[in-house]
Amino acid sequence: MKRLHMLGFALATALCTGGAQAEELTGTLKKVQETGAITLGYRDTSIPFSLPGRDQEPVGFAMDICGKVVEAVKKELKRDKLEVRRTSVTASTRIPLWPTAPSTWNGGSTTNNIDRQKQVAFTNTHFLTASRFVSKKSSRINSIDELKGKTVVSTAGTTNIKQLTEANAARNLGVNIIAANDHAGRF
Repeated sequence: MKRLHMLGFALATALCTGGAQAEELTGTLKKVQETGAITLGYRDTSIPFSLPGRDQEPVGFAMDICGKVVEAVKKELKRDKLEVRRTSVTASTRIPLWPTAPSTWNGGSTTNNIDRQKQVAFTNTHFLTASRFVSKKSSRINSIDELKGKTVVSTAGTTNIKQLTEANAARNLGVNIIAANDHAGRF
C-alpha cells in the first residue's frame, strides 16, 4: 500500500513541470488546482488494469494506482476535496485525448515507447509484457512468417497491431489485419 502511495506521488510530481509549491504551480497540477477536478481515463476491457465494477464504476489495478494519485494530488495541493471525473477511452483514443484534456490520467495498459513519450508523460513502469499472438494449436503457427496469407485480429491503436502491420509490410506476408475496437473484439 505504501508503495502504491509513493507511485502515485511520483506520478503527480512528474506531471508538474514547475516547482511543487502552490504559488509556483504550472502544467497539469496548475490546471487541477484551477478546475478542482481530475479526469481519469479508463478502458472497460483492459482487465486487470481497468474494468467496470459492480456499480459500473471502473475498478482494477491501474484504477487503484489512479486513486493513490488523486490522494497524493489532493495532499500536494492542500485540498480536502477534488472532483474525480471518469471517462471511457479505447486503445485508439487514449493518447489523442491527453493533449485535449491535460489533467487526465490513464488507468489502463499503455506501452511506454519513444513515439508515445513525445506525446505524453509516463509514470514508473508497473507492468511488462511482449506482443504475442494466439492461434489454434492444430494450425501449427509458430512464427510471424507462418501468418502469411492468414487473417489476424488485434486491437486498434495498440503496439501489437503496429508491430504486426510493420512486419506484414516488411516481409510481404499478405496478412489480412482486422482492427477490433477493444480487447473484447468488438468491431
